[in-house]
Amino acid sequence: MAADPARRDARPIVWMIGFLVIALVVYFVILGQRGFDLISSGTVAGIGVGIGVLILPFIGAWLIFATLRAGIEHQKLARIMAAEGRELDVSDLPRRPSGRIERDAADDLFAQIKQEWEADPTDWHSTYRIARAYDYAGDRGRAREMMKRAVAQYKGEE
Repeated sequence: MAADPARRDARPIVWMIGFLVIALVVYFVILGQRGFDLISSGTVAGIGVGIGVLILPFIGAWLIFATLRAGIEHQKLARIMAAEGRELDVSDLPRRPSGRIERDAADDLFAQIKQEWEADPTDWHSTYRIARAYDYAGDRGRAREMMKRAVAQYKGEE
């Protein structure tokens, strides 16, 4: 039996994410050492800049954590939707040479999914589906916003 071409091996992506996280951690350690070096210089400017440099690794670590957590939560919802057979089927939609769905088809799909979502905006399933429809329509900002909302609805926080 042939493998499903829609199911790609995720290992290269996981390895790349792991490599990037390790590289950032090394960078944060080096940045922290430079911050301590600046603080130990004893000058007012050195201490001020050193404190500023020390803050950067903490902001970076928080960003890495928040991004990875969101990605894991989104993948969890995607697996549930696929298992329930409720993932958007875009396999028959026309595509550009780049592989993206043609704009008119994405807009039609969005209009259909928006009606479904408006019927029950409190159901995380419909919120997940409209997030995906926003993504296919090219509105990444609203897609992220709705995906956050879907995760919150799934967890019972909204």
